Amino acid sequence: MTATVISHNPAHPDEILTEIPATGRAGVIAAVDRSRTAARSWAEGGAGRRAAALHAAADRVEAAGDELASLVSREVGKPITEARGEVARTVAILRYYAQQPYDPVGSVHEPAAGAGLLFTRRAPYGVAGLITPWNFPLAIPVWKAAPALATGNCVVLKPAEPATACALRLGELLDEVLPRDVLTVVPGGAAEGGALVDSADVVSFTGSTAVGRAVVQAATALGTPVQAEMGGQNAAIVLPDADIGAAAAQLAAAIAGYAGQKCTATKRVIAVGDPAPLRDALVAALETLAVGDPARSTTACGPLISEQARDTVLAAARSGGRVLTGGRSPAGEHGWYARPTLVDELPDGHLLATEEVFGPIAAFSSAPDLDTAIARANSVAHGLAASVHTADLDAALRCADRLDTGLVKVNAPTTGVDFHLPFGGEKASSHGPREQGKAALDFYTRTRTVTLLAAA
Repeated sequence: MTATVISHNPAHPDEILTEIPATGRAGVIAAVDRSRTAARSWAEGGAGRRAAALHAAADRVEAAGDELASLVSREVGKPITEARGEVARTVAILRYYAQQPYDPVGSVHEPAAGAGLLFTRRAPYGVAGLITPWNFPLAIPVWKAAPALATGNCVVLKPAEPATACALRLGELLDEVLPRDVLTVVPGGAAEGGALVDSADVVSFTGSTAVGRAVVQAATALGTPVQAEMGGQNAAIVLPDADIGAAAAQLAAAIAGYAGQKCTATKRVIAVGDPAPLRDALVAALETLAVGDPARSTTACGPLISEQARDTVLAAARSGGRVLTGGRSPAGEHGWYARPTLVDELPDGHLLATEEVFGPIAAFSSAPDLDTAIARANSVAHGLAASVHTADLDAALRCADRLDTGLVKVNAPTTGVDFHLPFGGEKASSHGPREQGKAALDFYTRTRTVTLLAAA
């Protein structure tokens, strides 16, 4: 029996966005085979062809911006203002990587002795298998696909089931400007993801830690290059000299914007010294965030992606500690909503202090000094992002040096990344090379060293 992929509108769960058959394992393998056939001509077509196609793809996405933003908002519950921002970011990513085919693909070196020529040259792997999450249904597929395509790979994309409609529409737009089989979307679940890992030449994954570890294990056993971006348990450290009002506003947005459904969302807040000023300001800031239908331009915190995700947040709030604000669903909303929630006085080992709960909820605590705060921030398994809020440059630099995270933000929220810079975490948050920026070009290519001597 063929599995069915269904995605719902989390703000109006009775509305079905997509209901289609899953691709199936055989279908995924066939798609990879077709892409591998297309890969040689795509790679050998030249930098100009690939650059022009990516520029055209950016034009297509930009022209469909209103449609795409509405679809993102409806399918994954992203507030419409953030959804428009994601579309704009997707366009910018495509334009950035459209320039990259003209970058050098190697370097020339002097031979150690005698005549001859030594040079290196980067080459595509063939087929890039991409497994992407639902929370950034356009930007993440594109920040993986664009560098893969720019370097001459073909792409097979397996999106998360709740974002299937977005992926299919994105695929349609890119199909208008790419040759046949250069990019293929294969809807499905775990079976399709497993088939893609088993058959692709290079694999990039973003999603949960548990699934990411399984992807890494399977790809590594096959000798397939793999990168995996997984969870975060991101901490914000606030020193007494910080602008408390500004810090509270940034933290509230990082905790509850898009219902906290970002891998870079703030999950722990650590006040250095007296916690009362920050605690009171943060509670007030969270309570001012508009919760409700993501189609409204004023909404900051929309629904959770599923009923189970909503229930997990509410259960975490009730499982120990003191709820400072939130901990319940808003009245009058039919979708899967939870109010922005802050909890303190947590017992040792509490879920909110140790594991990522993907929703608008954070743990609040205090530390007597900066060293203790840094140690507490570093005490979890993940290491994706951290923020520090202070007017003291020395303190900021100490945090930048000692926080074991891939991203450190100073007087800025943990959320938000620059697509032209390397992105990734430490410890359980990431495996393999960094994503985005020039780092992505290295990941999607292999380097050959060539020794050229004159014939005798």
